[in-house]
Amino acid sequence: MLALVNTPTKQTAVELRDVAEPEAAADEVIVAVQTFSLNRGELYLLKSRPEGWRPGQDIAGIVVQTAADGSGPGEGTRIVGLVDSAGWAQRVAVSTKRLAVLPDTVSFAAAATLPVAGRTALRMVRLGGSLLGRRVLITGAAGGVGRFAVQLAALAGAEVTGIVGRPERAAGLRELGATAVITDIQEADGLFDLILESVGGSSLAAAVRLVAPEGTIVVFGNTSGEDTTINFQSFVGHQGARLTPFFSYLSGSPASFGLDLASLVSLIEEGKLNPQIGLEESWHKLGQTLAALRDRQVNGKVVFHTA
Repeated sequence: MLALVNTPTKQTAVELRDVAEPEAAADEVIVAVQTFSLNRGELYLLKSRPEGWRPGQDIAGIVVQTAADGSGPGEGTRIVGLVDSAGWAQRVAVSTKRLAVLPDTVSFAAAATLPVAGRTALRMVRLGGSLLGRRVLITGAAGGVGRFAVQLAALAGAEVTGIVGRPERAAGLRELGATAVITDIQEADGLFDLILESVGGSSLAAAVRLVAPEGTIVVFGNTSGEDTTINFQSFVGHQGARLTPFFSYLSGSPASFGLDLASLVSLIEEGKLNPQIGLEESWHKLGQTLAALRDRQVNGKVVFHTA
């Protein structure tokens, strides 16, 4: 079968090659991949992983081989799933605990946006507890995770402020539920009950001054690449506030992956969640598309079709 493999020494970074068919564990199904999406974290993995490594986490497709232990969906079932790697391929093995069944009304393209970005946003918004009438601040709001987080926080009844790096990146955020969109965390007004912080450096330090008493700062990235220095005195007046890191793969029980995906699929089916696909392409063009994502030229998720 065909799969994209890592070629860090070449200009395109990935190459389509003939590889061995996947072997499934007892609790895994084999899926014929129809679509997959690209996450920003995978850009870093492509640089750090060796030649021949096979990338890919977010996939959607059709079950072509059922799990030997009898768990999971049957052949012909449309699913969305999360894998650790090797998802950029014609077929991949997926744990039955890490997938959700897709109704016919949810496209493969929409579903492929959900596993990493959608689930990360869902889990982080839940860390804020009840958000009805609360204030939420989201840095990197124009990114894949950010756009899901804006929608999910707004659905929970929060007043959402989104921060973007450039004015043109703000397009569409108000329609997703943001009540305010700014370009610098220093412009943020008042205190926030939940802050989702992905920039790091001075942005994270500023977030400490903006968190409300008993509020929560969730750190899920460091796109600035800067170290963060936080003065303990910054917490004065913010009693009970907490700062917590978020790592998607360490969040929740093994069974929670499938349950979270099912929740997100339901929201899309009900028209309450927009997958925000910024670009759809054939996987043959993935190498050329990497630069656009790296330079933040795409608002929303990038989805590739294998056919």
